[in-house]
Amino acid sequence: MSDEPAPLGAPSIRNLVLLAIPAIIIGVISALLLWTLDRLAEWLQQGLWQALPDALGLSRESPWLTLGVLTITGLAVGLVVQFVPGHAGPDSATTELDTPPPRLREVPSIALAVLISLAGGVSLGPENPIIAINGAIAVALCARFVKVVPGKVAILLASAATIGALFGTPVAAALVLTGTVAAVRGGGSLWDKLFLPVAAAGAGALTMHWLGSPPLAFDVPAYGGPSPFDFVTGLLVASVSAGLGILAAFVFPYIHRAFHALRHPVLFTTLGGLVLGILGIVGGQITLFKGLEQTGELIANPGDYSTGQLALFTVVKIVALLIAASAGFRGGRIFPAVFVGVALGLFFQSTIPGMPVGLAIACGAMGVVLLATKDGWIALFIGVALTGDMTLLPMLCIIVLPVWLLVTKAPDLAVKAPATPQR
Repeated sequence: MSDEPAPLGAPSIRNLVLLAIPAIIIGVISALLLWTLDRLAEWLQQGLWQALPDALGLSRESPWLTLGVLTITGLAVGLVVQFVPGHAGPDSATTELDTPPPRLREVPSIALAVLISLAGGVSLGPENPIIAINGAIAVALCARFVKVVPGKVAILLASAATIGALFGTPVAAALVLTGTVAAVRGGGSLWDKLFLPVAAAGAGALTMHWLGSPPLAFDVPAYGGPSPFDFVTGLLVASVSAGLGILAAFVFPYIHRAFHALRHPVLFTTLGGLVLGILGIVGGQITLFKGLEQTGELIANPGDYSTGQLALFTVVKIVALLIAASAGFRGGRIFPAVFVGVALGLFFQSTIPGMPVGLAIACGAMGVVLLATKDGWIALFIGVALTGDMTLLPMLCIIVLPVWLLVTKAPDLAVKAPATPQR
């Protein structure tokens, strides 16, 4: 055997096994932090939306409750952004899933801002902030205790672990990170590079399952099998969904600029909370919050909502997403985008005779997520994961191709970060 060292990118089996230990630890820690944030948000949410109205003698569906809680939520987040050390990190409108993590001293303020946003009913998910938090903590821990793990690798592991925990499976992380690791030059197979991220993602996903977090899949009638008509209707739903996302991406910078023209976070987040409260009154409380549980409500009981209501939910949620992301709230855009896609898919399913529910849901979610992430793998994954039906995959793989041509040159659902971050 040659003593020549393995080429860059082709680590030895021994190194992979040894590095898998910190990868798994990062996976468990990342999942625990996500679970803790979720539980704290749920506890605060129950206080705001259940205990508070009961104490005040208000109906939990009262429009005054919706308006008041969201306005106060905006004020609270604005106070954190403007006055708390760390200023809640970078504006979430300017961040993506792979954005470099913030400085460690910004983490407490980010956690506080996203906790308030999640509990207060803001239409943003936890994904961007919790990936940022876990990335910053992973880098700090590895620099202190496991110096053999470089900072860039620690960030990759924390991202993979958090994505695995968010979606309940390491497959999501493997798909999302395939493009990232494939772009890295050097020898070795793709799975040499994915080995450690998948280990971290698997640990994160298993930890969330052991902690009792529900899986992403919902109970949807079986698809049955593909037909030419399904391609036509599925492409229609996915294209309209992606088109709605393109329209949102086009107006996003203008809405963001309008809110930030007020200059002070307390002003623009409070105004944002007020607008979100009005939207919540118009669309109902199902259009509030990050959207995952509300997506389950739509899928479980599609017959409870008229075609007009589904259209209203779609429009209100996409506007609420834009307002929340523009007005300085901290959170991610994928989970609310999924709600938008599912509501739109069910709208088309209610108007197109014989369209399978699973196909409508999957195509609706896939279109807008494809625009939101510019990643075909995660869009396909979410389409299948929502329904839990692998028989949809061949049809989705064909439908995603023309939809990708539609979104690939479209603007991103993000805002370019200013040269000097606004505090």
